Amino acid sequence: MTILQAILLGVLQGLTEFLPVSSSGHLALAESFFGVESPGVTFEVFVHFGTALAVVIFFWKRVIAVVASVVRWVFRLPHEADNARLGFHLLLGTIPAGVVGFLLEDRVEAAFGSPALVSVLLIATGVILMATRRFPEGTKTATTRKDAIVIGCAQALAILPGISRSGSTIAAGFGAGLERRAAAEFAFLLSIPVILGATAASLGDALDAGAAHGAAIAAGTVAAFLSAIPAIMILLRAVTAGKFSRFAWYCWAVGIIGLILSFVRS
Repeated sequence: MTILQAILLGVLQGLTEFLPVSSSGHLALAESFFGVESPGVTFEVFVHFGTALAVVIFFWKRVIAVVASVVRWVFRLPHEADNARLGFHLLLGTIPAGVVGFLLEDRVEAAFGSPALVSVLLIATGVILMATRRFPEGTKTATTRKDAIVIGCAQALAILPGISRSGSTIAAGFGAGLERRAAAEFAFLLSIPVILGATAASLGDALDAGAAHGAAIAAGTVAAFLSAIPAIMILLRAVTAGKFSRFAWYCWAVGIIGLILSFVRS
């Protein structure tokens, strides 16, 4: 893998991880139709870490406040109740994805080899995004335990390639009655433990694989981090401006093209 290839893949990962268009779906279709070879677990681990780091940096004040409040609560020290509650809701919302990923890992990997299925799931993501136009304007600024579980289940669904993680979780937040900004922020913060958890689970294999392409891996990680920042900004602006559903058209276009190519090649 060349440094240029690593940068391009890093940018693709950074943009599509947070825009509601499914990064896994894009990578699966790219591998199938354009012969883009998977760069291996080491590269994937580090570019995912780059996207998680982007969220941490973008929301650093909130992240620090939440972590500090949870730690202080654990040690029975004075703490900020709202932030501590948010921290536990984020942990609660992470559980469904962890369970589904553990139980269905082999089936999910098999789905990556079916471009037709990935294309159908991208179309389904578009339907989810467009459906949010009919959701009433939310008024809640904070999640409940029930909200966290519902949004967490939506995130678990996004383990399938073609289902957007950010799209499904933000849509679930809208459905739970959260304000637009609150729904988007919770979805972004919820990505941190999931991505870091997946990174930690794969880190051993990544280290075993070695760092033969250290420069390329570093370039891809930086590219993922730098491209994820504007992706977060773009999506937040789209959500607050009521334009979240417009990403549906892109998902439908890619999904339909993917289906056509699948039938032509079959």
